[in-house]
Amino acid sequence: MADWVRRASKFLGSRGTLLALNAYPPYVAAGIRIVEVAPDASKIVVQMGLYGWNRNFFGTHFGGSLYSMCDPFFLFQVLMNLGDDYVVWDKSATVRFMKPGSGTVRAQFDMPASKIEELRSLAAGGLKVEPTFTVQVRDETGDVVAEVEKVLYIRLKRR
Repeated sequence: MADWVRRASKFLGSRGTLLALNAYPPYVAAGIRIVEVAPDASKIVVQMGLYGWNRNFFGTHFGGSLYSMCDPFFLFQVLMNLGDDYVVWDKSATVRFMKPGSGTVRAQFDMPASKIEELRSLAAGGLKVEPTFTVQVRDETGDVVAEVEKVLYIRLKRR
């Protein structure tokens, strides 16, 4: 996946690569849409409406879809901004469901340039870095439906 993202972002740019995910079959099937991407991928907004095919037995958002809408974005933000000299992987994830989600839910991923520089500096010596990032999935009223915590693995590539 990382090589595909790197190649695509060189051709399409970070914004184009991420928006192309709107055609990714699992996202189409779940009703997940990337609705906003900053040119440098420092901000990404994803939303998901509630449809017959992504509801659970109780008529609210299926938990797996809530996680799917959050899965790759912190990794993509770091990968696209650190560059080819770094290995970036997902290490772990935790999802905390706060309340049933209905209607359209949104998640906003923010990755300021200062955070990228901090990660670059920490990984510069070749040691692994395992930062934790958190995003909240909110409903149309702004209430938190779920909170997703991601731990990434980052290190400078060995030459």
